[in-house]
Order: sequence, then C-alpha cells, then structure tokens
Amino acid sequence: MKAVQFSEYGAPDVLHVADVEEPHAGPGQIRVAVKGAGINPMDWKLRSGAMSEFMPLDLPSVPGLEVAGVVDEVGHGVTDVSAGDEVFGSAAAGAAEHAVLEHYAAKPAALSWEEAAGLTVAAETAVRTLDLLGVESGQTVLVNGAAGGVGIAAVQFARARGARVIGTASEANHEFLRSLGAEPTTYGDGLADRVRELAPDGVDRALDTAGRGALPALIEITGSPDNVITIADFSAAEHGVRVTSGAEGRSWQALGEAARLYEAGELTMPVAQTFPFEQAAEAHRMSEEGHVRGKLVLVAG
Repeated sequence: MKAVQFSEYGAPDVLHVADVEEPHAGPGQIRVAVKGAGINPMDWKLRSGAMSEFMPLDLPSVPGLEVAGVVDEVGHGVTDVSAGDEVFGSAAAGAAEHAVLEHYAAKPAALSWEEAAGLTVAAETAVRTLDLLGVESGQTVLVNGAAGGVGIAAVQFARARGARVIGTASEANHEFLRSLGAEPTTYGDGLADRVRELAPDGVDRALDTAGRGALPALIEITGSPDNVITIADFSAAEHGVRVTSGAEGRSWQALGEAARLYEAGELTMPVAQTFPFEQAAEAHRMSEEGHVRGKLVLVAG
C-alpha cells in the first residue's frame, strides 16, 4: 500500500510516498481504509527529531496520529463496529491507505471525511485538559491559542459545559471565535490587562495551547499556577504549571462526545486546507509555521 514515510529525521522534505506493508487488525483493533489523516504539531516534532530523546522512532516511520475511514477489518473481540462502518479515531501510522485503530467513534453521516480526519487529537486533548482543570458550568475559562485545532475544540467543549470562554487569537480570527461563543482578545504583551477589562470579576482557569511565553500572564490572570495547564510550553515546571502530553492517560470518551456535540450542532472543526499524500512535506511546513485556523488534512487517493 501507499503511505507517507520518512527514513531519517529532518526537515519536511524527508517525507515521501513509499510502498509499505499493509497493517492488519489485531485483537481489540479495527483496520480502516483511510479517507483522511489529520496533521498535528506532534507529527512534525517527531519527524524533525525534536522528540527523539523522549520518543525515539523505528525508522523508516509513517506519521499520522488521527484518521477517518471505512472499516475493512475487525479484530477478535470487537463487537461495536462492522466492515463498512464509517469511523474516526486515533492511529499510530495514519498517513497511509490503511491504518489500525484501537480508539474510535462512529462518524456522523453529515460530518465530512476531512473534518472527521482532523477531529480526534483536538477533541481528546481538549477534553483531557478541561477535565484536569476541573472546568464546569459557571466558570470563566481563558484559552490561549483559541483558533488552532485544540483551541477550537476546547472553546466548544467548555461552552458545552456551561463555561464562559475568553480566547486569544490574531485579530483576523476574532469574528470566527465569536461564532463559536468565545470572547476574543489578542495574545502577547498586555494580555492580563486586556483580560481584566473583559472579565473584571476574574478568570477561573486557563489553558495554554500555543506557548509563546504566556504562562506568567496566565498565572497572574487566574491567581495561581494550579489554575493553568499547558500542552505547548515545556518551561512550565519553572512556573509551577502542569504540562499534559497524554502520558498520564487519555480521554478517549471525548470521541463519542465530539460526535454527539456535532450532531447537536454544538461542535465544528474547520479544515484550513487539504493535501494529497504527495504534498505531505508542504502540509508539515505549513503546520510548523503556525497561524492555521483549524486543521490541515492529508487525503488519500
């Protein structure tokens, strides 16, 4: 089968399309014919070698942490789906014509393949971080980097819990954030003052999805490092802030929750751009540059 692959760590240009052996579903797993594979920062961090000290890969390696597709193999013990079902979920090598999944949910019929392909990582990360922060109805939550994939999901999941959400983004994305139910402001110097103007009674929790040195301001805004969590700033320990990478456990129930919210009209995941497998390097390059609203997705065939 065809897959995106890299045989050495490096810049996006190390990515190429190769013929690789097809995977097969083991016990408790399903295999899908991939329709789309979402791109996430972890993909290019792994490809570049930036994570090799902590997460070394067996090379050559196929990137891709999330996919959407049609079930074509069902492993022993799987009873909740059958061949032909449409699903989205977590993969270890998703940028390929076939991928094996252990964690998945049924794709709502109205959800496009491209949207579904980019939903898993954002939804799981958003729910995990909101749970770790203890976000609940009546609270005010600040999402730093609210126009990226995880930020978009976090805004909508927090709103579904009954929280008030303030989101940072460039001014070009402010109207979009308003459409999700968030109150926008810009990031960078003076953030604490701008947030105080929006929420003079204070902010209860803050989620940092973007890094960019925002942690001191987020601590000031919420009153304590205990009220802040980051997925993007690995200097967090210096500030007493928690980092979550999923190593402490995943919130896979988020996939079913995402499907339900989508069907209720309470969740959207915009796709900024799609790319064929042959343009995976360009997709990675765009992801590394940042400032993408929503998700970048590789589409098969």
